[in-house]
Amino acid sequence: MDQIILVDKEDNFLGFESKEKCHAGEGILHRAFSVFVFNDKGELLIQQRSKEKRLWPLFWSNTCCSHPRGNEDYESAAKRRLREEMGFSCELEWLYRFQYQARYKDIGSENELCSVLVGRYSGEVRPNPKEVADYRWVGLEELQKDIEQNPDKYTPWFRMEVKELFSERNV
Repeated sequence: MDQIILVDKEDNFLGFESKEKCHAGEGILHRAFSVFVFNDKGELLIQQRSKEKRLWPLFWSNTCCSHPRGNEDYESAAKRRLREEMGFSCELEWLYRFQYQARYKDIGSENELCSVLVGRYSGEVRPNPKEVADYRWVGLEELQKDIEQNPDKYTPWFRMEVKELFSERNV
C-alpha cells in the first residue's frame, strides 16, 4: 500500500499515512506534484485520467501527477511517475508550489501541497492504460479556450495550474 508524505503548509515532514486515508473525507494535507511537458511546437501533453481512478476518473489533466515516496525528491519522483504513466522520461525543472483542497462528489478529496514541474519532450508517448484513458498534444490557446467553455471536464488542480502558468509565468 502506498504511503503518502504528510506535511504542513511550509512543506515540513509530519509523517506518513495511507493513500486511502489521505484522500478520504476532506483529505489530509500531503505532498504531491504535477508535471507539464511541452513539445518542440510549444504544445502541452495532456491526459485523460483512467476510468479506474477513484477521484476525477475520465477528467482531462496535466501530463502526469502523483506523490513522492519517502526517499524521493520532487524531481526524481516526477521522472519516475512520468515513465510509469506516460512511458517516457525527460529533464524537469521545478517551478513553484501551491496548496489546494478539492472535493470529488461524496467519494473523497485532494488536499495537497503540490509542486509544479515542467519539461520538454517530442518523442514517442506510450501511456499506461491502467493510468491513462487517452492523451493528446494541445496548443495553449486552444486549451485555455476549452477550459473556459468546458471547465467540468478538467481536474480542479489542472485548471488552477493552467491559470497560474499561463497568466503570470508564461511557460
